[in-house]
Amino acid sequence: MLSLNLLSYTNVTFSKPTSKYPLNASLLDPNLVNRARSHRTTRCQSPVPQIPSSNINHGFTFVSPNFQIPESRSDFGGHPCGFSSRFSSHKLGAAAGTPEEISPDGEIKDPKPSKNLKLAVVFGLWYFQNIVFNIYNKKVLNIFPYPWLLASFQLFTGAIWMLVLWSLKIQPCPKIDKSFIIALLGPALFHTIGHISACVSFSKVAVSFTHVIKSAEPVFTVVFSSFLGDSYPLNVWLSILPIVFGCSLAAITEVSFNFGGLWGAMISNVGFVLRNIYSKKSLQSFKEVNGLNLYGWITIISLFYLFPVAIFVEGSQWIAGYHQAIEAIGQPSTFYLWVIVSGIFYHLYNQSSYEALDDISPLTFSVGNTMKRVVVIIASVLVFRNPVRPLNALGSAIAIFGTFLYSQATAKKPKVEGDEKKN
Repeated sequence: MLSLNLLSYTNVTFSKPTSKYPLNASLLDPNLVNRARSHRTTRCQSPVPQIPSSNINHGFTFVSPNFQIPESRSDFGGHPCGFSSRFSSHKLGAAAGTPEEISPDGEIKDPKPSKNLKLAVVFGLWYFQNIVFNIYNKKVLNIFPYPWLLASFQLFTGAIWMLVLWSLKIQPCPKIDKSFIIALLGPALFHTIGHISACVSFSKVAVSFTHVIKSAEPVFTVVFSSFLGDSYPLNVWLSILPIVFGCSLAAITEVSFNFGGLWGAMISNVGFVLRNIYSKKSLQSFKEVNGLNLYGWITIISLFYLFPVAIFVEGSQWIAGYHQAIEAIGQPSTFYLWVIVSGIFYHLYNQSSYEALDDISPLTFSVGNTMKRVVVIIASVLVFRNPVRPLNALGSAIAIFGTFLYSQATAKKPKVEGDEKKN
């Protein structure tokens, strides 16, 4: 309750009403209205008679005994004439033809075209870098079919990249301790499994087929999360049906079908899903580490996981395979360039995806990731001229459309989780 000392002369400020709370001009003192209209740029004063306290509702001043200001609209601004600064900025933005953003608390935010431009650039780089990686990764594997060494080199490139960013202070290096490293061991292990399995799949089948099978990742997310206690509504379960059907149709009609390539892509889905689930459980206490730094440390630890195993699995074949690759390509410099480009762009597209995820909602990121697979599949088919049967194309389209439906069905889930964290 507000207490007011009413004087014979009271400063009165007016705020132009919104359509939600219209003011009836007939209720105002005509002299006061005319004076307000003629002096919009100066403080308005008008003699107001003393009003008994019984006529004051919730401590608000009446301009006349018949007129009261609604409590919900008592937020007058500091404009000299009493017009709310919030209202003035809104009118100014409308006059300039600029879209306005209104926050939940009613504040009008200035538009941020620079943020939208940055997001468009990040998305464009994400798609372009992913296409370049997939093309050169496949080119190397076509003449040097040793995915364990290539996957290790790609992690090595990412580790060197992050060390350079940290040493030059382009990216702030996070403060780490023993508990942080221990918490990363699980996610890094599953990341290693996902990465090497995808690389094995790329070495055995067409890039387009691997990406179609990898579009089934939501199926594994729902299944594994359900085993761990999460519940999903019926529409989420229904959305994974076209994914399963589309992937099955694409698999049985794939010209370059290979069981090793199929299982590699499936295991890659399992690895990345478990990485995401395990990260949520083990990294809850390290939210101050941003996504790029987190991915950098996962890359470094994954390199220590993968390279010793790579030596054991195929190390004895590397020298002979290298000579065969140089003989096939003709120039060693071309082979080196392809390997380096695949390593650099592998890290860059993951870096761009983390930067995009920092600025957009999980739903937008999921839809963008689905469309990214479409772009990569089309680009790979055009570059490598892989034969595509009509049923194979139909199955691929159904699977990717199912992934889009899954993104829509789970759109509300992140918001609920976010509200629970806030509460």
